[in-house]
Amino acid sequence: MSYILNIETATKNCSVALAKEGQTILCKEIAEEGYSHAERLHVFIEEIIKEAGITLQDLSAIAVSQGPGSYTGLRIGVSAAKGLCYALDIPLIAIDTLQVLASQVTVSSGLIIPMIDARRMEVYSAVFNPNLEKKREVCAEIITENSFEEVQETVYFVGDCAEKCKSVLTKKNHNFLEHVKYPSAKEMSMLSYHKLKTSDTVDVAYFEPYYLKDFMITTPKKLA
Repeated sequence: MSYILNIETATKNCSVALAKEGQTILCKEIAEEGYSHAERLHVFIEEIIKEAGITLQDLSAIAVSQGPGSYTGLRIGVSAAKGLCYALDIPLIAIDTLQVLASQVTVSSGLIIPMIDARRMEVYSAVFNPNLEKKREVCAEIITENSFEEVQETVYFVGDCAEKCKSVLTKKNHNFLEHVKYPSAKEMSMLSYHKLKTSDTVDVAYFEPYYLKDFMITTPKKLA
């Protein structure tokens, strides 16, 4: 029986989920204006393990959201994940935060563009098709009225950037799904299970979060 503990702390949402064979069985999370990850994360982990009726020794792996996102949030999540992996001698799995965010959307056509707020009009973004295959790599960019102008398909924007971006991203094919705001650990379950089955893990000693904190005003690469 494969149990994976999934940890998501890249944004304001402090989220922990326990998955069995790729299916989420328990999730605890809270999104607050003031980051509460340091206080909440270990409490959530302890509560979930207790409620599931298992022990930490029953875990097959720990999965953590790798970023991009909040520097402090990522450090807290990755440090907790590494500590558990060291103590339990189990693998560490890293999951793309923007893929976790995009996983909350189910569409049959078009493109999904998850965006995580950075500062001012800057965002971390990527582009996925409905099968969650990445069509453009993660980048840091400044959003203007010309952003994604080459995209002809219907676009679904998700993340915590709607309030500041929907006034400039106004083309007819632009749709903001404002109910999908933060990535959640419960969306990591199948992603982490697939990585465990394919032995797609990271080195516990050397793994670092993907901060992507250097912004450059450039024209993003065209989509393939």
